[in-house]
Amino acid sequence: GSEIVANRLHGLAALLVFVGAGDVLAQEAQAETSWVLVWADEFEGERIDPSRWDYDLDCWGGGNNERQCYTDRPENAHVEGGVLNIIARRERARGPAEPLSWHPDGHADLVTREYTSARLVTRGLAAWRYGRIEVRALLPGGQGVWPAIWMLPEDQAYGGWAASGEIDIMEAVNLGSVCPECPGGREDRVLGTLHYGGSWPDNVHSGAPVHVPDLTTDYHTFSIEWAPGVIHWFVDDQLYATQTSANWYSATASEDRAHAPFDQRFHLLLNLAIGGNWPESANEQGVSDAGFPKTLSIDFVRVYACSAGEPETQACLTARE
Repeated sequence: GSEIVANRLHGLAALLVFVGAGDVLAQEAQAETSWVLVWADEFEGERIDPSRWDYDLDCWGGGNNERQCYTDRPENAHVEGGVLNIIARRERARGPAEPLSWHPDGHADLVTREYTSARLVTRGLAAWRYGRIEVRALLPGGQGVWPAIWMLPEDQAYGGWAASGEIDIMEAVNLGSVCPECPGGREDRVLGTLHYGGSWPDNVHSGAPVHVPDLTTDYHTFSIEWAPGVIHWFVDDQLYATQTSANWYSATASEDRAHAPFDQRFHLLLNLAIGGNWPESANEQGVSDAGFPKTLSIDFVRVYACSAGEPETQACLTARE
């Protein structure tokens, strides 16, 4: 992974030139509203850090009819050369048909799937409300391949999915597959999306795509900046989407919760799914078995807080309306 950046100082000069009291005060004001690194994983060790990451272990399919079993095997997730590799393999596996959290007694029905992969989560270990989240990653391609970097609520404050929200920092499906509406004729879009509203099936979503032509050959940094009432999406520090609490809502929140459901703590998820309703209905449809195994490679994950404090996070935003 890359070296940890101790502070992300947007708009703050590297060298302070003291011309007068006014300049000093301006520089101090800027310093007070800088992004400060509060959590990171550079994947420099020899194994996945259990103090930072846990695993989801099931063959549920994410509620989307995905085709993989998620495991904690090193064959499906390991650190090597400063990079976290999440690997989807074409191999049969058997495991719980539903998340084990739904079955406190541990007696879930079993199901057999055609693929294995991994889903890493910070749930129970780290969660944040507001800030800047950055993930540098190299994405896999192929019809039916679905890498995702996203967030779910640490506490279901407003009810079951998606009344308590979901923040998709980056997701992509079928990269490299035929795409008539894409500039090069091949799928090259990543999306930033929010899920909210009522509990399923009364949930809704909104978001926007951006075309990035070399997603499967070069690393890119996928980021959000999240403050009360606003979320911005970036690729390589280029803003491509914004959503505000004027368009999102939680059907179960009280009237004084103007920014619900995105006013609570959320944890991170990194995963590589195979198949599912969305990818299998798009592009060339279905799942191609060509080119397995597929690897989502992640160079770093960094989380920043605004030095001005949570309620004032908007003061740190790179983009301002």
